[in-house]
Amino acid sequence: MSVHRSPFERLREKFDESELRCPACGYVDTEGGWRVTTSGGRVRYQFVCPTCDAVETRELRLG
Repeated sequence: MSVHRSPFERLREKFDESELRCPACGYVDTEGGWRVTTSGGRVRYQFVCPTCDAVETRELRLG
């Protein structure tokens, strides 16, 4: 049985697997993950560090 996932969900999973180190303080959040929001022609992925509250953002523009 195959589970269908969108390309955006697969990208979020990739971030969750490899991009959980805070660039500001170096903390590795093994419990957290990236949040995904969309608005119009943009998809925004954000990681908020639970230690220092730094925000890492990646954005895709659809066109």
